[in-house]
Amino acid sequence: MFTCPNCGSVLTRKQGEVGLIWSCDSCGGRAVSIALLRRLIGNDRVSAIWSRTINVAGTGGRPCPICSRGMTEESVSIAGQMLNLGVCTRCEFTWFDTPQYESIPPPPKPRVPGEVDEKELPQAAREALAIYKVQQMAKQEQEEDPEPDATWKTVPAVLGLPVEMDSDPLTRVPLATLSLSILIAAVSFWAFFDLENVTQKFGLIPNQAWRYGGLTFLTSFFLHGGIFHLVSNLYFLIVFGIHVENYLSARRWLLLVFLSTIVGDLLHIAADPRGDIPCIGASGGISGLIAFYAFKFPHAKLGILFRYYYVYFKWLQFPAWCAFLFWLFLQGIGTLEQVSGFSNVSSLAHLGGTAVGIALWVFWRKIELVPGSVTA
Repeated sequence: MFTCPNCGSVLTRKQGEVGLIWSCDSCGGRAVSIALLRRLIGNDRVSAIWSRTINVAGTGGRPCPICSRGMTEESVSIAGQMLNLGVCTRCEFTWFDTPQYESIPPPPKPRVPGEVDEKELPQAAREALAIYKVQQMAKQEQEEDPEPDATWKTVPAVLGLPVEMDSDPLTRVPLATLSLSILIAAVSFWAFFDLENVTQKFGLIPNQAWRYGGLTFLTSFFLHGGIFHLVSNLYFLIVFGIHVENYLSARRWLLLVFLSTIVGDLLHIAADPRGDIPCIGASGGISGLIAFYAFKFPHAKLGILFRYYYVYFKWLQFPAWCAFLFWLFLQGIGTLEQVSGFSNVSSLAHLGGTAVGIALWVFWRKIELVPGSVTA
């Protein structure tokens, strides 16, 4: 997810008149690639900017919305006015504060043979054409339903899992997320051959929490009670984990998962009334990732499928913060059932991991304000 260097909001990908831009809906800032910048202000001017900033980029300034590295602040005279731009030569993106991007005159549009220039039409014809365009846009908005940006996302949605409707490209390979997912899958499939005995031996049993020197706090993380338990946990780990790792880096990402798991296990031990039943699963650590994702990317668009008129499926879209609040509500209900002894799902572990995710977001959010503090 790309974030605004001014207010931290998630940037929205939009198709502008001259190319693709990333826009902040909160403060109006714009992030553009070097290719689009060349079309806007010309190759010579872009080359001059890059030659001045390439040796000092990353030493200070606001974090780049793409890679979080410190941008170089560059003053440029465009169309008779002085603009202060944020330049990142590492990922070759430039940041425009509002309304700087809009103040740049668009490049002349090439004339297509046979195309009619609206300015050459009579006033009555131009007004009729404008009304027609507005009507067509309104009709299109009413007819179009929100759909995810990839067809495969329909599969988890049919199974009742939320999907990201529009995923921004990653700026680094999520090695920690993928490696941990593979390890969890391998250990869980191995355990499926003798799940009952493996669970009793390596699951976290509250009355025997310090077996093997407390090792079961970690071994229980890699065990799952069945295929759906495993697949659903891996889905949430990968979908939300890759964006959190892309923002944090692998080192901080692993620390987030580790602390969320430990605190979730401790809360389960402290409040679950059934001290002899083993607890397994990676949900506590994943809950920390979900909480961090919801706070870091609150406006990310998520969606689910629900049955429409008992026949058709229809997409329902909502922001990440809304989904997180509903998820917290479910965990609250699950916790009441758990402490009453009626539930086999440890919502307490989920809430423990959630608390860690929120706390680390607050802590690392403050660190982010220091230029260059986010490690690569």
